[in-house]
Amino acid sequence: MEVSRPAKKHAQKTTSGHALAQHRRIQPMKTEQEKWLDLFRRSGALLEGHFVLRSGLHSRQFFQCALLLQYPRYAVEIARSLAALIRERQLHSAIAGVISPALGGLIIGQELARQLDAPRHIFAEKDNGVLVLRRGFCVSPGENWIVAEDVITQGGRVRETIDIVRSRGARVAAVAAIVFRGHVRPDLGCPLLTLVEMPVEVFPADALPPDLRDTPAMKPGS
Repeated sequence: MEVSRPAKKHAQKTTSGHALAQHRRIQPMKTEQEKWLDLFRRSGALLEGHFVLRSGLHSRQFFQCALLLQYPRYAVEIARSLAALIRERQLHSAIAGVISPALGGLIIGQELARQLDAPRHIFAEKDNGVLVLRRGFCVSPGENWIVAEDVITQGGRVRETIDIVRSRGARVAAVAAIVFRGHVRPDLGCPLLTLVEMPVEVFPADALPPDLRDTPAMKPGS
């Protein structure tokens, strides 16, 4: 009898361990997108309320990437993942640099350039309401560039940045963004690579649903 007790305990442990292993196996694995969305929520960077987007459209959700990118370790992790997407498609060959529309694309553009070992990171900024190159930044004919942005809805600022590059005889190899929150991916004439794709419902100012009409609108910036 004394010999059988340890054996019975051992059997119980084995059964318990087997059940735990089975439980672990059936837990659904989070997708990469779900992991990034969790990170946005934990950092308070996915906002809920009533927001006016840069396009003038209104929305209940807003990706405030600055709240996420304020943490350098997250900025590096995001840029590393975007760089991996670019390398997988072999779009990083002989790039002259990364160019970003200010202000939202600055941090991710700088970190992406670092991850790609690009020679330069430059940015376009508003002058009389139009994106332009200033501060001595230049793009030369025949160069290849990556455009980096934080969030894309309709792609207006990205298109302006692409136009700046192409108007100087250079080429845009790809656009890399953290989030695409639109419903129809814009045709940019080059690959659009993103970590998160989350279509967000938007409304024109003259067609707001009741819940948004009753909630004060905020312009959180980009």
